[in-house]
Amino acid sequence: MQRNEVEHVLRAAAAISLEKSFVLVGSQALVLMLDNPPPALLLSAELDLYPAMHPEKADLIDGAIGALSTFHDTFGYHADGVGPETAVMPADWMQRARLSYIGDVTAICPDIHDLAVSKCVAGRDKDADFVRVLIQAGLVDINTLKDRARTLDPKYAVVERVLEWIEQRRIDALEKPL
Repeated sequence: MQRNEVEHVLRAAAAISLEKSFVLVGSQALVLMLDNPPPALLLSAELDLYPAMHPEKADLIDGAIGALSTFHDTFGYHADGVGPETAVMPADWMQRARLSYIGDVTAICPDIHDLAVSKCVAGRDKDADFVRVLIQAGLVDINTLKDRARTLDPKYAVVERVLEWIEQRRIDALEKPL
């Protein structure tokens, strides 16, 4: 997604939910965090978000501008209405979050390391590619990533497995060119 597309989704989500503040938890949150993100990080056509004050309204967003909606068919990108439980991040991630303002809409974006930790917990192939590119581009520090992973609640993530997964992404970053 490009910045104008992220902003479009946020404005549409605000109109649908009658909310003005959204938490962005997926990979495309970095579009608002970085001035010039590597193209390999912009491949997703979805913006994972939920209304900060009323997460239950995420279903309204998903139904109106989610995957396979008329919005998606028309523009080629969409919202993925999720909940606070969707991305497993360190408990104190909100203390490091950045705010971005799109008109009167506020986007709450996790710090890039916290976002990367959530991808490490999910551990899918697309997450591996995402984290590998973050490492190769120097956008995350491997030690900070590991430190944040060590703070994960063991009810939601097997910390040792996440640390091993991070180490494998570090090795992949050295072996595969950007």
